Amino acid sequence: MLFHIITIFPKIFDSYVNESILKRAQTNKLITIKTHDVRQFTKDKHKKVDDAPYGGGAGMVLKAEPILRAVESITKGKKSPKRKIVILSAKGKSFDQKTANTWAKKYKEIIFISGRYEGIDERVKIALKAEEVSIGPYVLTDGDVAAMTIISSVARLLPGVIKSESLKEESHSYEHGLEYPQYTKPEIITWKKKKYQTPKVLLSGNHGEIARWRTGIVSKKRGE
Repeated sequence: MLFHIITIFPKIFDSYVNESILKRAQTNKLITIKTHDVRQFTKDKHKKVDDAPYGGGAGMVLKAEPILRAVESITKGKKSPKRKIVILSAKGKSFDQKTANTWAKKYKEIIFISGRYEGIDERVKIALKAEEVSIGPYVLTDGDVAAMTIISSVARLLPGVIKSESLKEESHSYEHGLEYPQYTKPEIITWKKKKYQTPKVLLSGNHGEIARWRTGIVSKKRGE
């Protein structure tokens, strides 16, 4: 899958997308991540990408034309049913695991438009028929973090990016709400003179009992 990120701070992504699983996925040519600096698509000598909002109000709004030119440079004016254009915005539709699964299966290319300041000129959304998406019920300083979040969520669902066994178990866990605690070696840890024991059922090798224990933990969390 090809991920494009249109932003005014492309270097923000360098460290995140070039480490760990995302780096390996790029090396193995399972995904491609490209950043595009909006300032390169301005036409004035000051490379101005924002301006005061019509109607008044605090802050600045990202101008439509540089963003539209950036998208045009990516798509070359051609439409594709396998491409999605996303505006990252606090007022957008909430992104969730179901959406991540759908996008991973449906699209080959996703273009993220990262907002900043007081947002993006609404005509970008209208002209591109883009979808506004939010990663949660809160306001961030920018859409760059949201882009990283969604790329991480979608990329890991693509074939070969992580082990298929992990995805299968996660799919089951998500579907049934099995948010159970996890433990690893050593069996007992000592911290500040107090011992912390791994639940014995997890050491039993009895998968049926382990499954029932995990389900019971979730039921207690829910107050069932």
